[in-house]
Amino acid sequence: MKIAILKETKAFERRVAITPDIVKSLLKAGFTCTIQSGAGENSSLLNADYEKAGATVAADTQTLLADADVVLKVNAPTLDEVAQMREGAISISFLYAYTQPELVKALNAKKISAFSMDAVPRTTKAQSMDALSSQANLAGYKAVLLGANALGKIFPLMMTAAGTIKPSKVLIFGAGVAGLQAIATAKRLGAVVEVSDVRPETKEQVESLGGKFLSVEGMEANKSEGGYAKEVSAEFLQKQQDLIKQRIKDADIVITTALVMGKKAPILVTEEMVKSMKTGSVIVDMAVESGGNCALSEANKTVVKNGVTIIGESNLPALLSTNASDLYAKNISTLLLHLANKDGFKWELEEEITKGSLITHQGTLVHAFTKGILEK
Repeated sequence: MKIAILKETKAFERRVAITPDIVKSLLKAGFTCTIQSGAGENSSLLNADYEKAGATVAADTQTLLADADVVLKVNAPTLDEVAQMREGAISISFLYAYTQPELVKALNAKKISAFSMDAVPRTTKAQSMDALSSQANLAGYKAVLLGANALGKIFPLMMTAAGTIKPSKVLIFGAGVAGLQAIATAKRLGAVVEVSDVRPETKEQVESLGGKFLSVEGMEANKSEGGYAKEVSAEFLQKQQDLIKQRIKDADIVITTALVMGKKAPILVTEEMVKSMKTGSVIVDMAVESGGNCALSEANKTVVKNGVTIIGESNLPALLSTNASDLYAKNISTLLLHLANKDGFKWELEEEITKGSLITHQGTLVHAFTKGILEK
């Protein structure tokens, strides 16, 4: 089968879907690889690196897509790219299909079978294919560095002849993959770290990394499913908000990581909270692309509101494009090799990973979660 790797065109994107090392493994498995010229440059990967690995370099999208069996990307294909794909081709990328009804229609019109990296089940079996986690891990690390760079203070306790410098305080909302990496990074830099999460089972993970978990009365009753909070009472939310309002006043850096699948990101830091923060403090809103956890954040901008610097970087993994591309390439190639061999796709439609990640197939929207949102 012929694999095509497109150059990313989305603003602020620096990653590439496949690296030369992964090209070698795909060729060994019997596939052929063609990559668009310059696709890896922003990840420090040159055309010559891909050619040395055995890939062919194509100058333009039309040539690349004309006879490609499988198209690999980081971000969702554009409508123009879909129009240039051959009918019945396979696409694998981040898709977030529930937010893109026009793209779903276009994929179905060309009978393209689209697999979405963001829909891969987060199970032990699919761990090596979990691009959401691999990219969030890097994002959590980078968020702390951005916050530290914008803060006019150092992180660690420091004793000098001129006096003692107190450690900075970092408050993190959410103890998922990104949040846990942010905790670990902030602690390594010497900060005092506090963490808020509605899931009681995250307390142990937070404390194992040296963070202080902000417990709220009644938290034990919170239900969770697959690591995500299922139901939280209004009473509990109010108690949590009251606690956060007190803790945010002392924070030097606030990092927010909360996302809700299929919905706008919840507002965790209100304008009132921002006003209560110390002048010179910093907020890093990791959910800004999905609407933001801070009421005053702006996508792809760093703004100062009420003396607080608010960083709204929408694509944190792309700022670490070399590592992000390496990890993503491993994720997407592992998924591809699970779904297919050199002779074609297995189409085991009831198999857990296939069923979880396949969005459109043979002109039909087949993904249950996406259907539930788009066909309301």
